[in-house]
Amino acid sequence: MSSEWPEGLNLDIVDSIIDAAFAEDIGKGDLTSEAVIPAETRFTGVMSARDEMVCAGLPVAGRVFERYSKDIVWTPRAQDGDKVTAGTTLADLEGPAIDLLTAERTAINILQHLSGIATLTRQYADVIADLDTILLDTRKTIPVYRHLAKYATRMGGATNHRMALDDGVLIKDNHVAVSGGISEAIKRAQAAKLPNIEVECDTLDQVKEAIEAGADMILFDNMSSETMVEAVAIVAGQVPTEASGDVNLETIRAKAETGVTHISVGRLTHSAPAVNIGLDWSAQTS
Repeated sequence: MSSEWPEGLNLDIVDSIIDAAFAEDIGKGDLTSEAVIPAETRFTGVMSARDEMVCAGLPVAGRVFERYSKDIVWTPRAQDGDKVTAGTTLADLEGPAIDLLTAERTAINILQHLSGIATLTRQYADVIADLDTILLDTRKTIPVYRHLAKYATRMGGATNHRMALDDGVLIKDNHVAVSGGISEAIKRAQAAKLPNIEVECDTLDQVKEAIEAGADMILFDNMSSETMVEAVAIVAGQVPTEASGDVNLETIRAKAETGVTHISVGRLTHSAPAVNIGLDWSAQTS
């Protein structure tokens, strides 16, 4: 492999995403490159940041080129988690020109998307960096890209919430409505011997009910900061708490200052703008 593979990033999942992206973008072949570029032509290129950004996905981009052609040499000049300025060289590339041009868009698309997530996540993390509140991501990700998106939030400074529905218990309002109430929903989850039962609460009365019923974590859903102060007091440190809903860069600090232990932000993955990354050719040989 062209660079050290990151811990917690499943290579099989990444390869399946890359292969699907190749099928989508390349199809039967790069008609333009194959028609206008001699087969023996080689390029040397530089991938660089065109925005200030936090890197995420550099090993994945390298894997894109490596998976498409063993003749491409990818040399990273930055690491995931690095905050870099515009103009920073992220990687050097060298190899067959046709191969590089064919794989270029897939690599850049993934890297721009993941670095965008990491960059936005870092902004949120910085706002509450001096507090004890843990920043969480959510399941609000582009389908199939969750594994990569949640990796990117980690590079930005967040902690992953559950990866999938089989990775944790969260009783939400619709579960409560169908079950007939918070206490009944918790009772059923306990009967199923499910651990770490988290319950979404909209009101202070629901918080009291969830605590009395034995919830292991309480989620304050769309509560104002003033209401959350009361909710935190009711919980009184008995279980961890989470704030969710109406969390943005302007509101996150006030919510964190309520004493809540976690804050989840869907915007990290569903609204992060891609950063601008370019690949410029610095030399050509035939």
